[in-house]
Amino acid sequence: MSLAAVILAAGKGTRMKSDLPKVLHRVCGVPMVCHVLSAARQAGCHKLILVVGFGGDLVVEEVGDRAEAVFQPEQLGTAHALQQSEPILRDFEGDILVLCGDTPLVSAETLSKLVSHHRGSGAYATVLTAVLDDPAGYGRVIRDAAGKVAGIVEQKDAGPEELAVKEINTGIYCFKAGGLFEALALVRPDNRQGEYYLPDIIGRYVNEGKAVSAVAGADPVEIMGINDRSQLAGAQLALSRRINRDIMFSGVTMIDPATVYIDAGVSIGPDTVIYPNTIIQGDAVIGRGCCLGPFSQIISSRLQDNVTVRQSVVEDSDIGSDCLIGPYAYIRPGCILEGQVKVGDFVELKKARIGQGSKVPHLSYVGDAVLGRQVNIGAGTITCNYDGEKKWTTVIGDNAFIGSNTNLVAPVRVGGGAVVGAGSTITRDVPEGALGVARDKQKNIPGWTSKKKAPKEESED
Repeated sequence: MSLAAVILAAGKGTRMKSDLPKVLHRVCGVPMVCHVLSAARQAGCHKLILVVGFGGDLVVEEVGDRAEAVFQPEQLGTAHALQQSEPILRDFEGDILVLCGDTPLVSAETLSKLVSHHRGSGAYATVLTAVLDDPAGYGRVIRDAAGKVAGIVEQKDAGPEELAVKEINTGIYCFKAGGLFEALALVRPDNRQGEYYLPDIIGRYVNEGKAVSAVAGADPVEIMGINDRSQLAGAQLALSRRINRDIMFSGVTMIDPATVYIDAGVSIGPDTVIYPNTIIQGDAVIGRGCCLGPFSQIISSRLQDNVTVRQSVVEDSDIGSDCLIGPYAYIRPGCILEGQVKVGDFVELKKARIGQGSKVPHLSYVGDAVLGRQVNIGAGTITCNYDGEKKWTTVIGDNAFIGSNTNLVAPVRVGGGAVVGAGSTITRDVPEGALGVARDKQKNIPGWTSKKKAPKEESED
């Protein structure tokens, strides 16, 4: 049977105090609505509809072709939001999941359980519920004497007995598509908020003798809605724990998981060891047997096996096997390091390709450069790549040796096996196997120190 999902994501989220639509705030590197879309897709939904409102164009741009979007021009309630999907789902035959765009922790397993129960029960509507110690702010699930769902009452419309109920409506439902939009058309805003409540359909179905079911006992963490920055931080912490747990189960060691922050979607190979205060973001892919941290940040980069990154930043770059980076190195976007490259302390690379076995050990800047194999870059070397208008490339051949405190003024080429003397400013190509030296002739002034320190004669009045 076909399964569709409608994700309600039209709210502004005023308590976020942000110009960004609430559902685009990120949890572990991914907009919260995209977490919901992913869970729905994994649960078997082949048709995804996103109901957007405030900042809808931004939401549509972020989601792209992962879902069809419909607009809710005025936010008049959850039933009204679901109605906006009718043009797409009017002739749909199957079941419809209704999800909230601000519950990024809901899992595909929970949604699959809800759908399976719904279909097995033959119900017209099935609601996912949870029992909370503090149910404040949630609609209460009201059951009859036989324990069946009799209706849902929003907190602002509930009386004292209803407020004492701790079973809450999570806002996640599964409906039979047949008759759903006809029922939505009959919902009225007869409540304190003057809104069209989706939970009113539950009571209507019960009164019409249509079967209504519930899947009770949802994990309170999974159904956590995000309404302010504090709750956003709580979701980040909860999802981070889940991500770290799964990564450790896959064979990765974390010395202190509480201080390791890894975005959703990051891939890490077994036998990698991650030290405290390490952040791995974006679509990073880490190989086997790597050693990361402490105090390192890896952003959208690809690291092959046995790479070490210590107290360093690597961003949008490709790092070959057995490379050693840091401490205190900065690998900027666009770098490619082949195998066994060493990048030492206080080195900055930018759009540089470094060949197999080459070394940039310390205190250097190498930008817009191509280095061959087994190149050695002395301390204090810089590639002068920018002339104030344009960036230029430096090319260094295999087995070249660049002495300390060298300036390579691009565009310039140093041939294979060439040597550049320390303290040189190289403005012309150095041929293969040649020695390039470019510095003023040394001058020694005898007795300069003693003359400088001699007492000055007092001037006469």
